[in-house]
Amino acid sequence: MKVNEIRDFADMELEQKLTELKAELFNLRFQLATNQLDNPKRVTEVKRTIAKIKTVLRERELKQSV
Repeated sequence: MKVNEIRDFADMELEQKLTELKAELFNLRFQLATNQLDNPKRVTEVKRTIAKIKTVLRERELKQSV
């Protein structure tokens, strides 16, 4: 997911997406530990998407405080 796509979402949608991605990351790590993971690159993709969402949320938070 690209940052421009993430910026189009509302705050509540981003929070929901963040929760879903954290749950997915937990499941992916569990699969990785038990050697059941088909695509190890997905872990990196999910981590990056989580970071992008957190960055956009923080930008909005700072913008509102000014």
